[in-house]
Amino acid sequence: AVPLVPRAGDATAEERSVLLANRAACHLKDGACSLCVADCTSALELVPFGIKPLLRRAAAYEALERYALAYVDYKTALQVDCSVQAAHDGVNRMTKALLEKDGVNWRQKLPPIPTVPVSAQTRWSIPSAQAPGANTPPATAPQGKQALSPFTPFPDQTAAGMERARTLKEEGNELVKKGNHKKAVEKYSESLKLNKECATYTNRALCYLTLKQYKEAAQDCTEALKLDPKNVKALYRRAQALKELKDYKSSIADIKSLLKTEPKNTAALRLLQELSRA
Repeated sequence: AVPLVPRAGDATAEERSVLLANRAACHLKDGACSLCVADCTSALELVPFGIKPLLRRAAAYEALERYALAYVDYKTALQVDCSVQAAHDGVNRMTKALLEKDGVNWRQKLPPIPTVPVSAQTRWSIPSAQAPGANTPPATAPQGKQALSPFTPFPDQTAAGMERARTLKEEGNELVKKGNHKKAVEKYSESLKLNKECATYTNRALCYLTLKQYKEAAQDCTEALKLDPKNVKALYRRAQALKELKDYKSSIADIKSLLKTEPKNTAALRLLQELSRA
């Protein structure tokens, strides 16, 4: 429906923004996080500070392990509506992740958090007479009570499944830290049944590498790259698996693809040297 909407007038911009946000929700459910980010960004360019595209883009950034950007979107969403529990939970998760990743000075590395104008903060309680679907309740309305318009074809029905998948992934992460990779594989596998997420595939691939199940590791990385074609972890871990499978040509190709994104990645440069001698 997106390309069929005429691109003229304020109402059209809002209609198109809602359509993009809905398509982003589908991408997020399918695990196509990069596509979700693109659609949410386009939606926010049309209607700045929309709560749904902010939350969906934050979830996609989180799945892509781009925690600083996810944090900014979750914080921005809270400026729009401070009652959104999903945004509070997201901020807490990202704070923990960034603290582990960057240490106590993690806030210094954050991108700027935009200031939401008062008009955007009150938009969700003031229906627009011009915009079809503008009286749709915010994302925080209880499930089963949302009034659907022609431009919001379905409510968010996968929140429980997404949260369960995230919990299973975190349990897998804890098992990896304890060195129990076999049990972690089980947790990641359960998580992937609920949500095909790039980071979960790359985490399970790491376990398979440790367990010397190289074909499975390569396959998981391939699935991750379908969701995020430039994912550095997926490229590196598939290269490692292919090296062990003696497919040196394909392994080198993955490392070269990785280096286009991160030309100074020392681990990748080291592996490329090893492959050149193989």
